[in-house]
Parts: sequence; structure tokens; C-alpha cells
Amino acid sequence: MARAFLFVLDSFGIGGAADAERYGDTGSNTFAHIARACAEGRADREGLRDGPLLVPNMLALGLGQAAATATDFRFENGGSAPLAAAFHGAAQEVSSGKDTPSGHWEIAGLPVRFDWGYFPDTIPAFPAELTEAMVREGKVPGILGNCHAPGTEIIERFGEDHIRTGKPICYTSIDSVLQIAAHEVHFGLERLYEFCKVVRRLVDPLNIGRVIARPFIGETAATFERTHNRRDYAVPPPEPTLLDRLTARGSRVIAVGKIGDIFAHRGISEVRKAAGNMAMFDKALGAMEDARDGDLVFANFVDFDTEFGHRRDVAGYAAALEAFDRRLPEAFARLRPGDLLILTADHGNDPTWRGTDHTRERIPVIGTRPGFKGADIGLRTTFADIGETVAEHLGLARGRHGTSFHATIGGHA
Repeated sequence: MARAFLFVLDSFGIGGAADAERYGDTGSNTFAHIARACAEGRADREGLRDGPLLVPNMLALGLGQAAATATDFRFENGGSAPLAAAFHGAAQEVSSGKDTPSGHWEIAGLPVRFDWGYFPDTIPAFPAELTEAMVREGKVPGILGNCHAPGTEIIERFGEDHIRTGKPICYTSIDSVLQIAAHEVHFGLERLYEFCKVVRRLVDPLNIGRVIARPFIGETAATFERTHNRRDYAVPPPEPTLLDRLTARGSRVIAVGKIGDIFAHRGISEVRKAAGNMAMFDKALGAMEDARDGDLVFANFVDFDTEFGHRRDVAGYAAALEAFDRRLPEAFARLRPGDLLILTADHGNDPTWRGTDHTRERIPVIGTRPGFKGADIGLRTTFADIGETVAEHLGLARGRHGTSFHATIGGHA
């Protein structure tokens, strides 16, 4: 057995989802629209970046070919031939949502075939009985918000009232989520976590995917800032995932970033967190060095989604992609012959799209297996093919969902 490294660029979709119309996302394409904005000078920002999008290392893994597979989008900038040991393709989601748990669970070999519960885009958004139970059982004087809203905006709107009254800010979105923002000092970080645990129990009958703690600091609307002490309280996967299968046989799963929260800490051997993509990359590199034969390092780089996708910040997203790409040679240098590195995403979040929500898109599946031939793995019909490929690579028996492409990339160069 060798080792496997699965890096998720959270929200880095490449368009073309066959069912995008169902979600109101026909034409969305995170990668293509960022690349076009860069080429046209619409993603220039003084002191941050300018000019065409520069991601040569992902292109060397076949990102350009993956984009063409997904939508026929041709990315010309630096489009050299992929590395000899690189493979590339795209994958279509079969899960019913376009949210973080659905995408990650499907990547880990478990498509979400059921429908999540959602809150309506009304004011109030939450049922009266739920709100009453949150106040009563959470021992708070009431709640603020109770609507659909972007996280930074609602903190600006209600943060000062929150400090004055002690009422947590509760809000939702198009995803199956109930988010709770509270001040780390005035409300208390541990108190926020405990309140979220109460709410997690209360929304279980509604089949809500996640309750998310969103702590912030600052004293006025002009100075409020969300911290990196976010914590997700997710529904456990309804059946074993790739992670469960690995830990059950004695392998380690090292989770970097919010992976542990997404899987309700099931099938996780160790969690490593940090603030920001670059610090997270450092954690991922350390995990690569520590991984033994048969282990999986599963990393999520959340800033693409939370800091730039939801905020519709094209220049910021482009700069983050370029910064990530510059670090990739450090990951390549830590690969041993036979290791498997896959870069992918869990959904889209087109920063040029209307609104502030995720977008239904196909995802890139690019990577390398040093010492073995490169390959075009084509368009995969489910994200679960990724998990099944990792499973076969690490010597597990075949799972219930997905089809491995390991044989396609398995021949020696």
C-alpha cells in the first residue's frame, strides 16, 4: 500500500452541471468566469493581483483539460501539456444538494440520495416552535435575525444589538443550514458552542444538514470581524464512508481543516486546523510528512468559498487560486513513488453569479501518481468515483457507490 492525499478546493467548480437549471444555476462556472474576468482586467486589484490568471501547476495536472471536459471552456493561459504522471477529468454530482456535506460525503463514496430540510426565504425563516425551543432550552433572551442572509452582512446589521441584548444572531441560506453568530467575548465562545449543540438536537427532526457556530470580534459594525473559530455541527453520514472503512481496518485518516466537522468526526483519526488557506496548506504538508502506508490525508481549503465565493470577490478568489498554485510544488516534493494526490472541489461558488450562494457545477478531478502513466479519466457520473479510486489505491474492498478509475491511471510510465 502507498498513501493518498485528497485536497478539496472548497467551491472551485468548473461549470456544466447537467441539472444546473433545477437550481437556477444554468451557465454558472466558477473557474471560467474567474479566468475571463482576469483576462479582461476585471480582477485587477492594486496591491493584490493583476493580469491573466496564473495557475501553471494546476494546469500541469490537467486543469485546462478538465475544464474542457466539463464545458468545452478552453483556458489558454499557460496551457502546456500535463505532466507525464498527471491525470485529469471532471465529475458530476448526483447528491440532491449543492452544499458542503453532500459534496464531501459523495467524494468519500456516499452520495446523498435523500432531500435535506430547508428553511423558507421568509421573515421569520424559522418555525415559531423551533425559535421558542431555542430560546427556552438554549437559555438565551431571544434571537436576532431569523432570516436568510450573508454572514458578514447580518453581523453588521445585528452585531451591536447582539452585544447589547445578549441575543444570538440566527440565520440561514439556500443551503440546509442554521448559522449562529455570537461575539467571542461578550457572549462567549464556549457558550456559543454549547448553544449550537442544543440547536443541533432541536433541528434533527427537520433534517437540517448543519448548525454552524460563527464567532466574531469587534465592538461596532465598522470593526466586526468573523474569527477562524468556526465550528460545524453536522448530521453523521447515514452509512459508512471511505473514512470509516479506512479507520476500521487500522489506517489513519488525518483531517485538515473542517473535514472532521463535515463528517461529524466519524472515521477521523486526527484533526489539524489553522486560520487561512496558506496556514492550512502548511498543516497539509505536515500531514503528508507524517502519513504512513495506507493512510489518507483529507484536506479542505475553505477560504475559496467563505472569503471569496460567498462574498462575490472575483479578485480575491483569483489571488487565492494563484497563492494555492504557487504552493503545489511543495506538495509534489513530498510525494513518494506510488502515492496518489487528487485535487478536486465539493460544489461551485461562482463569484460573478447573482446572490451569495453556492452554484451547481461539475468539479475538477486532477492529480498525479508519481511513477505511473497519466490519463484522461473523462467525465465521471458521480463524485463517488473519487472515493472508490482512493479506496482501491489503499487496498480496500469495493464499496457500494461509485466506480474506481484506478486501473486507468495505474499503468507504469
